[in-house]
Amino acid sequence: MTTIAQQVQAVNAQMKLSASMAGRAADVVQLLAVSKTFGVGHVQAAWDAGQRAFGENYVQEAIAKIGALAALKGNIEWHLIGPLQSNKTALVAENFDWVQTVDRLKIAQRLNDQRSAHLPPLQVCIQVNVDGGKTKSGVDCTSSLQPLLDMARQMGTLPRLTLRGLLAIPEPESDPTKQHAVFAKVRRAFDFLNVNLDAGHQLDTLSMGMSADFEAAIAAGSTMVRVGSAIFGERQYTS
Repeated sequence: MTTIAQQVQAVNAQMKLSASMAGRAADVVQLLAVSKTFGVGHVQAAWDAGQRAFGENYVQEAIAKIGALAALKGNIEWHLIGPLQSNKTALVAENFDWVQTVDRLKIAQRLNDQRSAHLPPLQVCIQVNVDGGKTKSGVDCTSSLQPLLDMARQMGTLPRLTLRGLLAIPEPESDPTKQHAVFAKVRRAFDFLNVNLDAGHQLDTLSMGMSADFEAAIAAGSTMVRVGSAIFGERQYTS
């Protein structure tokens, strides 16, 4: 068994333990392997170990990997979890299965208009900012949830998109109690939407938690954790 395969197995085991400790079903949380900056070989190794969903931050880098692994199409999911600029929406709409970082209605409309009719609807999440981080993207939910509800309702009218839920990337925090408190705010926003959206637009995805804090996120109700370094190792960025 390769190191990546061992790490995939270890992360899944820890996720199941965290869910069990929170009184949740062991298989309630999905693992998204964050493969940004790692090569095609790393993705293939994780796929060989049974991992099927992969998160990418950089559009051009991801497009190259998607092309290189085209033989896996239909048996692999590609999620964009990085910021999306307007000039990249066409590429994303044609090549990704999910976009988790929609933070403006303009982006949602462009993705909808550019998603080909022969493809299934693009699965999307709204990125939210619940802790007031100044450098964070996302719909500001620090004072009111009404703008989030308004955006969700408008996105629900776009036929080539399926709104699945929320994504949050809180400011780094080492204290598990404080981690949980922030994630609980995201869960409240998620529950607020499900109470106030029409029955046909109920959400099922709460994407929160990464390598350093996914235990607290799972305890707060996460249904998808985004793990990179705990699977692939520390990233080596080039200048």
